Amino acid sequence: MSDLRRVPGGGPWEEQFGYSRAVELPNGLVLVSGCTSVVDGQIAGGGPYEQTVNAFGVAFTALEQLGLGRKDVVRTRMYITHARDVDDVGRAHKELFDAVRPAASMLIVSGFVDPSLVVEVEVEAFRGGAA
Repeated sequence: MSDLRRVPGGGPWEEQFGYSRAVELPNGLVLVSGCTSVVDGQIAGGGPYEQTVNAFGVAFTALEQLGLGRKDVVRTRMYITHARDVDDVGRAHKELFDAVRPAASMLIVSGFVDPSLVVEVEVEAFRGGAA
């Protein structure tokens, strides 16, 4: 599938686990893999709100490398480790996407590869006008 465009993100697990930060399909759909609040190998931001904003920032950086932005996002998924974080994560999502209104899901999971992480996000975007 040579028509795919792949974007590396430089995350600590990309090489170890063999994945790309984002992949663009020929039809204009862009899939951004799970993003956390890891920046330059360190967890940035403390609580669920800050981690959510940082995680989406990682996703936005990947989209920018493909010439896309927040307005192109059509779906988000938020994975959290505690139900008590729903409001903080939801508040961050609303602030980032209120004008965009993508389809969204929030799921509670048992944990992440680093127990300091409390949220991970996935983003799907669409390049309008693609063949």
